[in-house]
Amino acid sequence: MQILIHGGQLINPGLVDGIRDIFIIDGVITQIAPSGELADIPAEAGDRTTRIINATGKIVTPGLIDMHVHLREPGFEHKETIASGCRAAVAGGFTAVCAMPNTNPVNDSPETTAFMLEKARKAGLARVYPAGAITQGLSGHTLCDYTALQAAGAVAFTDDGCPVENDALMESALKAAGQLGLTIISHSEMMDLAGSGEMNQGAVAQRLGLKGIPNAAESLMVEREIALSEKTGARMHIAHVSTAESVDVIRLAKQRGVPVTAETAPHYFTLTDSDVEKYGTRAKMNPPLRSQKDREAIRQGLADDTLDVIATDHAPHSDEEKAVDFPLAPNGITGLETALPLSLRLVADGVISMETLIAKMTRRPAEVLGVTSGLGIGKPADITIIDPDVEYEARPESFHSKSGNSPFIGWQLKGRAVATIVGGRIVHEVGSHA
Repeated sequence: MQILIHGGQLINPGLVDGIRDIFIIDGVITQIAPSGELADIPAEAGDRTTRIINATGKIVTPGLIDMHVHLREPGFEHKETIASGCRAAVAGGFTAVCAMPNTNPVNDSPETTAFMLEKARKAGLARVYPAGAITQGLSGHTLCDYTALQAAGAVAFTDDGCPVENDALMESALKAAGQLGLTIISHSEMMDLAGSGEMNQGAVAQRLGLKGIPNAAESLMVEREIALSEKTGARMHIAHVSTAESVDVIRLAKQRGVPVTAETAPHYFTLTDSDVEKYGTRAKMNPPLRSQKDREAIRQGLADDTLDVIATDHAPHSDEEKAVDFPLAPNGITGLETALPLSLRLVADGVISMETLIAKMTRRPAEVLGVTSGLGIGKPADITIIDPDVEYEARPESFHSKSGNSPFIGWQLKGRAVATIVGGRIVHEVGSHA
């Protein structure tokens, strides 16, 4: 198939932008030019027909990349499958996702990595980049075979959901991953401090009679990770940053030249712990929603590039699992289908520019993972087309994920992906704009 994307506002971070036309043949971008100036675009060629997408008034970007998702398969298919998660991804505008390894079995072997990739291939939707485990079984005791995992397709290593508490073991992990040119992604949590906490430590937790988790449970582990990255010279990526103290120490580390990067998620720059009273278990996640001060620090960290990436930490659970008393409910919310409009609020609020937002959802995660991003001649046509002005209500029946455990249900959202193209195939489309 040939595709002509006509008249969209191209935002291609660090490269050309403006009102552009993009021509795609057999999944590859062949031309990018000012609108109306593409040369020799045939209506059809051989057995190919040209699909024209009118992107006037829309934003055209490289395909969004979510570097932190839980696809749940293998082992927890009642929550999500790779197919349903990828359907949610493309509906949210994501052409690629990095799948966390806390499945059953854990993705600590080439066989499990290969299984995930085959499931993704059969789904034929978003690209899936598996993250392998740091330690066997996420146990925190024995390092996995990183060379074998990389050969099978793993793009990073993490024990997400389980901190690697042994200092020497994490140092060894950094060195081993660094030798392969891959990144360690840290779930930064000191379990002795977090204990059996259920939400952020503070007045709201006291009022609700729930056990609190102090900011230091995260920030002190972030300090350790930075120290080990500085000692080894190996790349360290801090997942789901939620506290002001973490932002501060990451900012100072970057000023010293430490090779550390960091991400946060839309719920941390949108909600606070006071929202737990309103949304109950749909607002329970780890790390927990923090204070207003922390929320503002996260927004400032995005503004000054202390926080490199916006990721979702998409963590689906069944309705039955969430419909229990707060202490018994699992951590995590869905995020793939609400991340883009929530993130666009940062632009509307003047926190960051549109180009910076797109960079944090395309180029920056690609750099951390070492995967391809950006629109250019000869590159795969992974493209997201965004209508920044459409308004709609977030409703669980409209979600493509198997799970609707989101605090944003019922919210009025603005902006969505109206077309998602992966490898030159239109895998998601809303309405008619052709």
